[in-house]
Amino acid sequence: MDLRAHLLAVESAVDDPRKGLPQDVFLFVSRITPLVNVDLLIQDDSGRTLLTWRDDAFFGAGWHVPGGIIRFKESAHDRIRACAREELDADVSSEDAPLLMSETILGQDTRGHHVSLLFRCRLLGPPAGARQAASDPPSSGQWRWHDRCPPDLIESQRQYAPFL
Repeated sequence: MDLRAHLLAVESAVDDPRKGLPQDVFLFVSRITPLVNVDLLIQDDSGRTLLTWRDDAFFGAGWHVPGGIIRFKESAHDRIRACAREELDADVSSEDAPLLMSETILGQDTRGHHVSLLFRCRLLGPPAGARQAASDPPSSGQWRWHDRCPPDLIESQRQYAPFL
C-alpha cells in the first residue's frame, strides 16, 4: 500500500474533524505538527484563579488552567466556550485578543509541541459545584480557586505563573 492509500484510510476513519478526532488519529497528528490550544485565565473579584486538576500520561498530575485544542474550522472563542462547558459546566465571556501567546516544546514526541493562546475570561455563572475539589489529592477534572500559583502547577503551564 502506498502512502496515499494509507492517508486515505486514516482520513476515512475521521467522521467530522470539527467534532474532534479519534484518539489514535489525534495522537498521531500531535507527533507531526504543533497543536494550537486556548487556555482560560478565569479570575474572580478577589484575584483568585480557577484551576482544574489534571492527571494523565502526557502531563502528569497537577493543577492547570482549563483549556483545549482548537478543532478544525473552530474559532478560538468557540473553543473557549466549549472548554468552559466541558470542564466547568459553566459559561464564560472572554476578551477579544489573547493576553499571551506562548510556545511549549516538551521532551516527548506525542503531545510535545503546543502553541498556546491565554485568554482572560469571566464566569457568567458559577462552575458545577459537584466538580469542586474538596479534598487532597483532588480527582482529575475537579476545580478549585487559588489565591496564588500552586507549587503543583503542571510543568507545561509554568509560563502562566506570573498571572496566577
